Amino acid sequence: MTDQRPQYGEIATPEEQRRAAGLPPIPEVAPASAVPSPPQSRPDAPAARPRVPVDRFATVALLAYGLVNVIMTGLSYLDFATAMNQVMTVLGIDGEFTNYAQGRIWGTIAAFVLAVGWSVTAYLAIRRLRRGKLAWWVPVAGAVVTIVIASICVAIPMMSDPAFVAYLNGAVPQ
Repeated sequence: MTDQRPQYGEIATPEEQRRAAGLPPIPEVAPASAVPSPPQSRPDAPAARPRVPVDRFATVALLAYGLVNVIMTGLSYLDFATAMNQVMTVLGIDGEFTNYAQGRIWGTIAAFVLAVGWSVTAYLAIRRLRRGKLAWWVPVAGAVVTIVIASICVAIPMMSDPAFVAYLNGAVPQ
């Protein structure tokens, strides 16, 4: 009688491995394309959420709008004194922005915050889109967080500008 086991250096097929382990042979299975099978649902498996094309469109549209906004606002923050003079004119404040040193530093930081905030938001939104999850809210939440941080950066030089402080002192009843 000959030995049916693989010799040293030979690779055993899955059938030979099952036979050597004392397991029953693998049943023949028809190719997946030949036999259509209904989707099987397990009670412990999470339900697959269908992709929503409106969500994808809304997410991409919000990210595109955010990118244009970040570019335009970031460029204006890089010329902080001019932007703050326009803000002071709109608010009806007499005088002009003179806190140039802090304005240059904090304007650059605010522009950087906008760029990083948009980048992180876009990364997270695209990641959710690829996973098939709802993502329209990510650009909205990212914009809110980024604007709050950038507004704090802009408020620092504004609150130490003499013309703006004089306006606040005159506008606030004592």
